[in-house]
Amino acid sequence: MLSKNNDMDMCNGPLFSKILIYALPIIVMNILQLLFNAADMIVVGRFSGREALAAVGATGALITLIVNTFMGLSVGTVVLVAQDYGAGQMSGLKKSVHTSIAISIISGLIVMVMGLAFCKPMLIQMGTPGDILNLSVLYMKIFFMGVPAMMVYNFGAAILRAVGDSRRPMYYLIISGIVNVILNLFFIVVLHMSVDGVAWATVISQYLLMFLVIICLMRSNRGIRFMPRQLHIDKHKLKEIVRIGLPAGLQSLLFSISNVMIQSAVNSFGSTMVAASSAAGNVEGFVGTTMNAYYNAAITFTGQNMGAKKYDRIDTVAKICTVLIFATWILMSGAVLLFGRSLLGMYTSDSEVIELGMLRMTVLMAAYFTCGVMNVFPGLTRGMGYSVLPMLCTLIGACLMRIVWLKTVFVLTPTVVMLFACYPVTWGLAGLGQVGIFFYARRRIRKSAGLSVKSMTRALYSR
Repeated sequence: MLSKNNDMDMCNGPLFSKILIYALPIIVMNILQLLFNAADMIVVGRFSGREALAAVGATGALITLIVNTFMGLSVGTVVLVAQDYGAGQMSGLKKSVHTSIAISIISGLIVMVMGLAFCKPMLIQMGTPGDILNLSVLYMKIFFMGVPAMMVYNFGAAILRAVGDSRRPMYYLIISGIVNVILNLFFIVVLHMSVDGVAWATVISQYLLMFLVIICLMRSNRGIRFMPRQLHIDKHKLKEIVRIGLPAGLQSLLFSISNVMIQSAVNSFGSTMVAASSAAGNVEGFVGTTMNAYYNAAITFTGQNMGAKKYDRIDTVAKICTVLIFATWILMSGAVLLFGRSLLGMYTSDSEVIELGMLRMTVLMAAYFTCGVMNVFPGLTRGMGYSVLPMLCTLIGACLMRIVWLKTVFVLTPTVVMLFACYPVTWGLAGLGQVGIFFYARRRIRKSAGLSVKSMTRALYSR
């Protein structure tokens, strides 16, 4: 499956086993990331109290809002590198790599400045409870000092994954995560720091991650080798990365705006609800982040097969990813609901926080497969080179409808259940739209390649 240099041949041979081999390291990496994030919250919640736990949790939606707008450009990196690699365009591949790293550095510095400048007024605007506001501001200001490193790592990891190497980013995350946990315990338990200790541990581990992935790319003997002296922005590659990645970034921005509004509604219930929602969201993340690995597989496998002009294999990728979404939902959502109280009990011993957290998880887990469909099918479409349509679908089906829900249904029935019900409802609407867009893009590409509708249908259902 993998060659000695960790590449994977995505354009030939069976796909199911290859998608699993590719996705499993990403699943492990994402779960480890969540475990390390959970360790942050567990340590701060257990040793610094409910207010500190709520303070860290209250920043999540805002951090995502600021960071993910630029992080979406890495989607353009994945698609461009995968297509260059699949087509055997080594000179173009080299330009894609160096342009991507340059973009990541510039983006990281912009995000850092934005975060430092606007974190406090935006937290106030969100209605962050007064008893945790200062702690939240402190955490965010330190956290954003590590964003440039986070950005470089994510673009670098995207380059490795685009050529089929999903293992080494996982190894680097394990190393960084262990260091993060050790520093958490040292700063909080030994030095008696609070949210600042968690933030500094995160920043240090992010710079370690950046160092590891850059060294890896510099030592590569393939077309993805990074040479600092050749760091520059190729105008054509920049245009393509922005064309594909900017809509994904805007989608993340719009998605995050709706989540910020939801967080503001959560804040209106007080710091206890904030703590409960933060802990529950962390647990739910284990399901979502597993499904996100299938998004990475979808966009990379589709991109390489597009480059190789093997369109029939894209249909097979779509079917396999759909099966994996439903299998993950049944197994993991069931486990979350079965062991939910025990899992939440790791974050806090406050019974009220645990019960409110269980309420949120019950509402979301019931239809979490819709979240997977909504996230994975845009990966297939973007891998084919269509990026604007998935963004518009998410804008209307998820972001806009969440705002409508909050301004109508939630206003009429301002309960916790009605607040969190907006997630599965909007996931379902956006998911249906994304499936339709996939079939539209698929038809357009095959038509441009001269394939008939009959051959398209036969290819989809014969595999």
